[in-house]
Amino acid sequence: MCGIVAYIGQNEAFPVLIKGLQLLEYRGYDSTGVATLNGTLNLYKQKGKVQDLLNFTANKKTDGTVGIGHTRWATHGQPDNQNAHPHVSHSGRLSLVHNGIIENYATLKTALQNKGYHFSSQTDTEVLAHLIEDIQTEQLVPLDEAVRLALQQVRGSYAIVIMDKDDKTRLIAARKSSPLAIGICKNGEFIVASDAMPIVEYTNDIIYLDDEEIALIDLINGLKITTLDNKSVALNIQRVDLSPEMFGKGKFDTYMLKEIYEQPSVLRSMINARLDPQYRILFDELLPHMDKFLKARRIIITACGTSWHAGLVAKYLFENLARITVDVEYASEFRYRNPVLFPDDIVIAISQSGETADTLAAIELVKEQGIFTYSLVNAVGSSIARLTDAVSYLHVGPEIGVASTKAFTGQVTLLSLLAIHLGYMGGKIPTQQYTELSKELEKLPQILAKTLICNAQTQKIAYLLKNHKNALYLGRGYNFPVALEGALKLKEISYIHAEGYPAAEMKHGPIALIDENMPLVVLATNESQKEKIASNMHEIKARKGIIIAIVDEHDTQITQIADYVIVVPAIAEPFSPIVSVIPLQLLSYHTAVALRCNVDQPRNLAKSVTVE
Repeated sequence: MCGIVAYIGQNEAFPVLIKGLQLLEYRGYDSTGVATLNGTLNLYKQKGKVQDLLNFTANKKTDGTVGIGHTRWATHGQPDNQNAHPHVSHSGRLSLVHNGIIENYATLKTALQNKGYHFSSQTDTEVLAHLIEDIQTEQLVPLDEAVRLALQQVRGSYAIVIMDKDDKTRLIAARKSSPLAIGICKNGEFIVASDAMPIVEYTNDIIYLDDEEIALIDLINGLKITTLDNKSVALNIQRVDLSPEMFGKGKFDTYMLKEIYEQPSVLRSMINARLDPQYRILFDELLPHMDKFLKARRIIITACGTSWHAGLVAKYLFENLARITVDVEYASEFRYRNPVLFPDDIVIAISQSGETADTLAAIELVKEQGIFTYSLVNAVGSSIARLTDAVSYLHVGPEIGVASTKAFTGQVTLLSLLAIHLGYMGGKIPTQQYTELSKELEKLPQILAKTLICNAQTQKIAYLLKNHKNALYLGRGYNFPVALEGALKLKEISYIHAEGYPAAEMKHGPIALIDENMPLVVLATNESQKEKIASNMHEIKARKGIIIAIVDEHDTQITQIADYVIVVPAIAEPFSPIVSVIPLQLLSYHTAVALRCNVDQPRNLAKSVTVE
């Protein structure tokens, strides 16, 4: 949450900052601001989105070859001009942008107020700006030393960039539990950002700061990184395989629709990289650890939101195919529950961004107990990827739409491959079944391309759905987690209240809600439970509920009961969630568009949840 971008070099900073903020806007869009230096400090802040800031700064002085910018998801203080970043110190000399939460800000603020400091915002960030200046003034130390001493007093999470209006040759950056990357350009420029997206137009050489590291970025003396206890850190420059073209919308009106339609191609790349010509599944990164997986007492999957739903699908996959016990935990609950862990457990973290605060904290908790950790993430070099003992990358490309689509199907596809692989390696799946399942997955991209044909039908049904305030999503077996995911998508971007349930649980409470005004989306692609699903649907019809059914191309039974039908291609049941979620993504998308909602930037949400 919140996006940071900073620039120092020989060129104008303002265009780099604005372009970077536009790319980072998925991280927060309550308010935005920039500060540039050219003898004087040019500081502009505006409630709203980056375009509002751009309109506000038209014809204003924005020149300067060093600058910082911020796009905010509000934590402390409502979204307004005062609470927007950057924040300045008491004298106006220091300006600072911050992502994270300073948990002990109230104590620090009281101490500063007792010294005569005045505050113009409600934010925890302003406290940090004043604290750094106070230390610098009282102890007569350089700015980088004042930053180090201030951060030793801070509890919480932070990614910060600071500049001094009297020194346009330096920036200082630091991080703890919130991502920050530094791009190193060949012409001596540096770009700092919350992730690689604003950087790759200028360079693919990036350093990802680790926790409690401070970077002194100096145009004259270059880059120096130290720890919070003042130990030097070797520069670990990574070559990032991203290009600016990946961040455009292409021919689509929105990022979300583009990302829905990218699913066949990105999953084709993933599957092709994991299958050899003999249909053997490859997990080279897990070869040194395979014995741990095969001897595991249980697997605990920890995740949040959509990634948690992917973990629920994995529970069905791992238990059915690999015969390994799986528990699926909300990271936000797991980390505070004092969980019972055994030495032969494995904990798997799932996160698109690799920066999800609760998931990161859960992994830190289990690592303290010596438990083996493994992660599935999309963002290369992210915090969770670096923290876990092993990592598998999705490689589905940047996902900018706040509502996850291709990351979810990427996660479930990779988990499907892993479940089959573990089942075969553990002797639970015979060779013939192993090959058949691998071949079925190889066909998945082609099946997804055919599934997207349902777009026109979902658009028609969306015009029905938009007139309702509530909806229920029902599924059984592998499709129960998909029901949860479909309901979440509708809530996220159309603001229609929706809930997902196991279909059989309907009569244990939710059936009380059903009348002629209640639409129910029923996932009915799993052949093994079709009779049970049909029975549930008859219970709905008896109460005049409106049924929207997702069925496969071979269905004849469910189609006769439902009011509206969306047909998808047939696939082996373990992989049905990857197919059946597509019409639900499209249904939520078209409903939101019909309601004139901003599908890429839904209210109150941000893509990467890096604070509690």
